[in-house]
Amino acid sequence: MKAFKTMLKTELKLSLRGMDMFIFAICMPLIVLIILGVIYGNKPAFEGAGYTFLEQSFGALAAISICAGGVMGLPLVVSEYRSQGILKHYKVTPVSPSLILAVQVTIYTLYSVVSLILLYLTAALFFAYRFSGSLLHFLGGYLLVILSMFSIGMMVGGIAPNPKIAGVTASILYFPMLIFSGATLPYEVMPAALQKAADILPLTQGIKLLKAATLGPGAGQTLFPVIVMAVVAAVCIFVSVTCFKWE
Repeated sequence: MKAFKTMLKTELKLSLRGMDMFIFAICMPLIVLIILGVIYGNKPAFEGAGYTFLEQSFGALAAISICAGGVMGLPLVVSEYRSQGILKHYKVTPVSPSLILAVQVTIYTLYSVVSLILLYLTAALFFAYRFSGSLLHFLGGYLLVILSMFSIGMMVGGIAPNPKIAGVTASILYFPMLIFSGATLPYEVMPAALQKAADILPLTQGIKLLKAATLGPGAGQTLFPVIVMAVVAAVCIFVSVTCFKWE
């Protein structure tokens, strides 16, 4: 535990010094929320909606923050540490190399949680946002989204041959989910063909899950998103465990 705390403190300082995840995982979702709040305020998310644009975006922005850390940040760090020989180095020390992976997962989880808290405080204090769903369901869905997105990142970082490939792969996965998953443009107003394409993206199902938990009964079915997210997590974890490259 002492080694974990020491490594966590050091790695967190290095991560904050780089600023990338502070910007993408914390600042960007918060800025988008403020923009949506200023422009749309309490307007309905779409015609006939029983909730506002800001209310439907809260869960989506929380999921985007998770995706930024899990799909973009985590694989780049893991791949970079492998290419620098850091993972190999830990294999010949008393400290398990798995410890550094646990530290990185903890750091990106902290980013996600801090982002969630800031999103809620900003929405509640400045835009009169009120959480109307089930807190228990939201926390369960939130943890499932973290597990799913982080498993994707660990899989990419674990098998990518070098940081460049890891970065390209992470970008290919992240940016379509950022644009087409319903985080900015509501899923309900997308054309049918675009909805079918968006349904392929894991984050789309994660956003549906968090939105339903946030808005309460009648906001959408949750069984299918739960199944999809659980299957994605199971497959990616299996691939990560069996194919992870330490060197």
